[in-house]
Amino acid sequence: QVQLVESGGGLVQAGGSLKLSCAASGRTFARYVMGWFRQVLGKEREFVAAISWSGGSTYYADSVKGRFTISRGNARNTVYLEMNGLKPEDTAVYYCAADETITTTIMRSPNWDYWGQGTQVTVYS
Repeated sequence: QVQLVESGGGLVQAGGSLKLSCAASGRTFARYVMGWFRQVLGKEREFVAAISWSGGSTYYADSVKGRFTISRGNARNTVYLEMNGLKPEDTAVYYCAADETITTTIMRSPNWDYWGQGTQVTVYS
């Protein structure tokens, strides 16, 4: 059974940092693209960042570029999202996602195969 489990969310003051982790199990995720999305209640799920299976390519939403960094663990079944310079508008539930065949053309849409349960990030001013 495929499982993606996020951790690391919490409450942080504006300007602060958090690092999210996502551990994948149930398959060999070494060849999967992995990514992060976020969602605010009542709004659509929004692309945040993605990383290729090799870790050699990364992709970011304009709103987080330069502040967030996505990376993979050595075993490639873990993905991280380091978030710096957090703003109140970054407040959302953050979801980890994985997909073996997603392309750069469609990766910014929430049509990935596997999802975690989400972790809440709240940034206060």
